[in-house]
Amino acid sequence: MTVTQPKPRRSISAAIGLFFLAPFIAEYLLGDLPITLLIALVLLAPMYGGGALLIREVVRRTGRGWPSIFLLGIAYGILEEAFTTQSLFNPNYLGKNFHLLDPAFIPALGIGVWWTIFVLTLHVAWSVCTSIAIAEALAPSRNTTPWLGPIGLSIVTVLFAIGAVAMTRLSYAKDHYLASHAQFITAAVLIVVFAVAAFLLPRSKPAIASMPVPNPWLTGFVTLLLGSGVMFVPNRWNWWAAAAVFALDAVALVLILFWSKSKAWTPLHKLALAAGAALAYGGHSFTQPPLIENVSLTVARAGNAIFTLFIIALIALAARRNTRIRTEAA
Repeated sequence: MTVTQPKPRRSISAAIGLFFLAPFIAEYLLGDLPITLLIALVLLAPMYGGGALLIREVVRRTGRGWPSIFLLGIAYGILEEAFTTQSLFNPNYLGKNFHLLDPAFIPALGIGVWWTIFVLTLHVAWSVCTSIAIAEALAPSRNTTPWLGPIGLSIVTVLFAIGAVAMTRLSYAKDHYLASHAQFITAAVLIVVFAVAAFLLPRSKPAIASMPVPNPWLTGFVTLLLGSGVMFVPNRWNWWAAAAVFALDAVALVLILFWSKSKAWTPLHKLALAAGAALAYGGHSFTQPPLIENVSLTVARAGNAIFTLFIIALIALAARRNTRIRTEAA
């Protein structure tokens, strides 16, 4: 007798949600883009959303977990900042004289250590991990299964490639800056290293430890504090700024790795981590001037408030869905 295995449950709506949630968090919740340019979300989605969705799908298809998402997030961040925007190397990124590379600058490498650690943290922690965590929490019954079939995955791959090429061309057209061959080669090697490492990790296993973990509210508060610390460390501290961001990253990683080994760790805790990070972005947005000129402060702050309230609403909806799932399973 042949037993037919049930087909995995797909979720196109969850995939579309992540496709647009990633650029929303990365650029709008952060405060870089104002509400008057919300239509640009469609243009940003192929790169940001396509990248986050590809990472999520590949990891879930191969049965791996968050450590693999983390490593692929680093690879994604290097790809965007070394090739697409070249902000890791361009001393006058966007032509706005931000002097991003000045703090902890290493002349031999042509990079600023603070900016490298900071911007990669933004991509890994927020653009990728926070976006995926919230999107999965909104679909609790399918949070570890693939959302796309072969055709859908192929479409997203093509969109991501188109988005990366388009953003690269737009960035180059801004000031025609090109990094050195050595910088490009080094960045490419690092992308391969982190991507390969993501698939050398063992597949995710059930937690076996019985250690206690903080309740979700406290978990979220801790990540809110750590995330806010990353966002508000003054880069004028130079090497100390780089060390501070690195230390905050390390503390967050150690805590998450420790807590997630416990059987008491639940999807609500994962959502709390993402919620704390998202609210750190939302709080920072009220201090961030828009990168686009001719936007009044009143309009910018109104947009910040709307975006923050929207992410809070999404988090509340996700918490409600996860609570209902746990109640029904009890």
